[in-house]
Amino acid sequence: MFPIAFHPIYKHPLPVGHRFPMLKYELLPQQLLYEGTATQTDFFEPEIIDLELVLKVHTKSYLDSLLNLSLDAKAARKIGFPLSAELIERELRIAQGTIIGCKKALECGVAFNIAGGTHHAFSSHGEAFCLLNDQAIAAHYLLDEKLATKILIVDLDVHQGNGTAEIFKNNNKVFTFSMHGKTNYPFKKEISDLDIPLEDGTNDTTYLSILSEILPKLISQLQPDFIFYLAGVDILETDKLGKLGCTIDGCKKRDEFVFKICREKNIPIQVSMGGGYSPQIKTIIEAHANTFRVAKSIF
Repeated sequence: MFPIAFHPIYKHPLPVGHRFPMLKYELLPQQLLYEGTATQTDFFEPEIIDLELVLKVHTKSYLDSLLNLSLDAKAARKIGFPLSAELIERELRIAQGTIIGCKKALECGVAFNIAGGTHHAFSSHGEAFCLLNDQAIAAHYLLDEKLATKILIVDLDVHQGNGTAEIFKNNNKVFTFSMHGKTNYPFKKEISDLDIPLEDGTNDTTYLSILSEILPKLISQLQPDFIFYLAGVDILETDKLGKLGCTIDGCKKRDEFVFKICREKNIPIQVSMGGGYSPQIKTIIEAHANTFRVAKSIF
């Protein structure tokens, strides 16, 4: 099987109004274990990341304000979670989970982080439930350690990866590709290396047609030796924060397409789960679980 990063603190308890977005991080591993898609030995628990690795991406003043819980009220409101030492520890472990996942993907082809995909975290601030940009931190790690020379970030969350775009805007070793809802948050988009804004209500057929045309060409042109995949399931037509019209089956076929091309090209891929906000938690869990099921069938 493939390695999966998960730690009990991923389930960090929040005030009642904030619990629903976090519930999937507790239920998804349980579902994968229950159905046999994963076994307990597939999971690994990340430690807290070396802060020097975080500082490769985020400014010292921003990181210090998180560690000291001294972020000003306006900046904290942009993040959307009440700050606490437990929440900051959670973010530091998630980032380390993605780094370890990268090393494991280099060994076995694919690795997952049950959480992560915090693509709205900029170099100097966080927003929209994102504090530290886990895939950006891990991409810097791979480059610094000479474990990769050209990285492609495939961001298929319904929201543009604005933080990721800002972090890598002047880095030609990392190519940022974001395919997202045109009228979705963030309302002021950053500029990725390639942005594909989709119209409201975009269905499976249109979505998969665009992806199948673009991604193979990108890989052929860039020749990446590592891919990060942000596999948000907020592209579903049921999603409360998304405006696209994809079905669970279409979302599954999206994952299948991404994994197949990585497998065929022998490109290691690290997967962070990203968003998912359908009204029924079972819908979210089913869509996320499909990502793991498809990977198991391909790798």
